[in-house]
Formats: sequence, C-alpha cells, structure tokens
Amino acid sequence: MNKRTFDKVWEQTRQKYGVYLRVLEAIPDDKFQSTPIPGMRTTAALVTHVSGAIVKEIAEGVARGEIRSPNPSEAETAARITSKAKAIAFAKECWDAADEAVRSIGDEELAATVVTPWNMSFPGWVALNILGDEFLHHRGQLYAYARASGGAPPFLWSFGENAPEFAPRG
Repeated sequence: MNKRTFDKVWEQTRQKYGVYLRVLEAIPDDKFQSTPIPGMRTTAALVTHVSGAIVKEIAEGVARGEIRSPNPSEAETAARITSKAKAIAFAKECWDAADEAVRSIGDEELAATVVTPWNMSFPGWVALNILGDEFLHHRGQLYAYARASGGAPPFLWSFGENAPEFAPRG
C-alpha cells in the first residue's frame, strides 16, 4: 500500500470514527463504568482500548516504527473515564493524536517494519490494516453495549449525520 491509497483508507476511517463517537453518545452516562455484557470489558475499558491502544497507539507506532503498550495502562485510563463526556473527550483526543501521526506517515513508513509489544513485527501498512480491523470489531461491540444499556446506536453507515469534522468531505 502506498501513501496515496492509504490516505483514502484513512479518510473512510475518519468517517467511521465519527459514527463511533455517535455510538458513545447513545450509551447512557451512568453505564461507562459498568459491564453491560457479562464477561466483557466495562464500557470505559473498551473506549480506552479502542481509542487509545488501537487507533492512537497503532497510528503513532507506524509513524515512529514501534507500537508500544499504552502508558498509562488501559486500566488506569479507564478508571478515569467515569462519564460519557469524559469518554468522548478521550476518544476525540486520541483521534487528534492519531490523525496527526498519520499525516506524518509516507511511503517509507508504510513499507518499514514496525516492532510491536506482541512479539511480532509487521510492515507499517499491515499494522494500519490491523488498526482498521480491530477498530471495526470493537465498534461493533459498542453497538451491542449501547443496545444492552437501553440506547439506540446510529445507523452504521450514517456518515452524513456525523459532526462536521467527521462528515464526508466534498
């Protein structure tokens, strides 16, 4: 994958992230420290994982050539996400950091080997594909969380209803 192609993938990721933020809006404020589905993460832990460990850390990791474990840990961060407002603020902060990192990624970083904390290494473009797969997988979990918590998540492809910074361009 080259930078020109990846920029198109990232543009769609931006729009999907806008829907993700709207899914967070659909979850009741008092449900972020709860486990709406037994045996799974709390809502706050899932937001921390999706926004911090996946979107932010993988994007920054490809830019620097090494994906690192989140610091502070996901558990520490999730403990501080006690409301919908805090979850959304965290998710937006992570998006901004990831988007900034992606703007610095070029063909060289896409082709370069990226070291991971998982005892594996991948070319940058593979790591970014993993970001996309993991993001969509966990976004789907949040749809289930929203429904289990009494919320009504947005239509999966309703990009035009996103906030302006996540809406389709042009």
